[in-house]
Amino acid sequence: MLFWFVIAYWLISVAVGLMAATRVHNARDFAVAGRHLPFYMVTATVFATWFGAEAVLGVPATFLNEGLRGVVADPFGSSMCLILVGLFFAAPLYRMNLLTIGDFYKRRYGRGVEVATTLAIVVSYLGWVGAQITALGLVFNVVSGGEVSQTAGMWIGSMTILIYTLFGGMWAVAVTDFLQMIIIVIGMLWIGGEVSEMAGGVSVVVSHAISEGKTAFFPEADAKEILAFIAAAVTMMLGSIPQQDVFQRVQSARSEKVAVWGSVVGGTLYLAFAFVPMFLAYSATLIDPAMVQRLMQTDSQMILPELVLSKAPLVAQILFFGALLSAIKSCASATLLAPSVTFTENILRPAMPHMTDKQLLFWMRAVTFIFTVLVTLYAMVSDASIFKMVENAYQVTLVAAFIPLLCGLFWRRATNQGALASIFCGVSVWIGIHLAGGEDPLVPAQLAGLLASTIGMVVGSLMKQFIPHEHGIHERLRHGHHAAAQHGVAHEGIGVVHRH
Repeated sequence: MLFWFVIAYWLISVAVGLMAATRVHNARDFAVAGRHLPFYMVTATVFATWFGAEAVLGVPATFLNEGLRGVVADPFGSSMCLILVGLFFAAPLYRMNLLTIGDFYKRRYGRGVEVATTLAIVVSYLGWVGAQITALGLVFNVVSGGEVSQTAGMWIGSMTILIYTLFGGMWAVAVTDFLQMIIIVIGMLWIGGEVSEMAGGVSVVVSHAISEGKTAFFPEADAKEILAFIAAAVTMMLGSIPQQDVFQRVQSARSEKVAVWGSVVGGTLYLAFAFVPMFLAYSATLIDPAMVQRLMQTDSQMILPELVLSKAPLVAQILFFGALLSAIKSCASATLLAPSVTFTENILRPAMPHMTDKQLLFWMRAVTFIFTVLVTLYAMVSDASIFKMVENAYQVTLVAAFIPLLCGLFWRRATNQGALASIFCGVSVWIGIHLAGGEDPLVPAQLAGLLASTIGMVVGSLMKQFIPHEHGIHERLRHGHHAAAQHGVAHEGIGVVHRH
């Protein structure tokens, strides 16, 4: 019964996504929904995109093992990322009116930096999308009682999500995200009430967690632990900022104000609701301690699904797995779309300068299909946990793309030589520590890479410029700013950093 309810819900959500595809007429509709999304849809798509497999399965499993200190990256770091984007990055990026985050690097620094950052951004999505595909396989395997293997579930899930993402782009993602946010909220609150009653009440669960030390947040007074804590926090908080999915939600808003507050409110909602799965998972330690103990030794990500299947009534099971599938689908569709659009716009399009808008739309869809196949294969061979797959994904953009974005927006003296030095130093140190520092270095690789990236930007920008700026780049930026102010939107040469 549960399996067929899940299949029915799955088919309905695909149909809704395909209906939204009728609004896609050009590449801008596909990539950023024509910049028409209202506040409630921007808020919903920000929330639903980030409330994915890691929030429902990965974060609770990590919380049971390590307490609040272990989830500093997500949800604390990731929600702060969205709030920081809204407060500091959304307005200047929205005014630029570009198609991808890679376009920013091109306008600000030139082609070389555009290619390097775009490749880093695309590679970073392997881990994030891979986590969603892994979770889809897990859910189909669980709700079918093992009749659908985890591998088959991965392919079923990824290919059906691909259908509406391929045709509907950002419009399909936004519409399905809005509906899925409603299901997530209702499903999580409903199952929270059911589980709370079984555990003896919210206060009983919280008191038990406090007594077991699970609510301790800050690290011990030890240099290595403090550095690891900071590294985990900044990986998601800062490494997620230069990401196409975040940029798409900013650019899809119908106004600058909507872009700002949609991101802030969506991030706040995400932080609030991320505690519900943690509460549910910890409740399991009181309801069925033997089951928790067994799964902690094998796969702690299964604790929450196992609890719902074994203890909750059918209605609660349907709502839980509906909410879980909604979370995964919304996150997976967004993260399939984002790298595909970025790669097409910033790698393929410059190599095919006479590409028409119709051809650009075709290639965005073709790359989306190819990326979906590749990331499903990656998910099949990866043995990392869902939480680790997501956390590791952002190390790439943290060391390669964050500092060039930050300085490009807010430091007037940043140059393309500084940006290239920042990327080279950040990535080199990050890779070097991974290769030489073993599994547990004193200074985490991503933190050392971020510091090296910062030094590279400052030194490279202030020293004699051996790598000249592209001819007339700042003049084109100023001209684009005035043209945008007078004539509205245009894709090429559109406005940019207001400080230049």
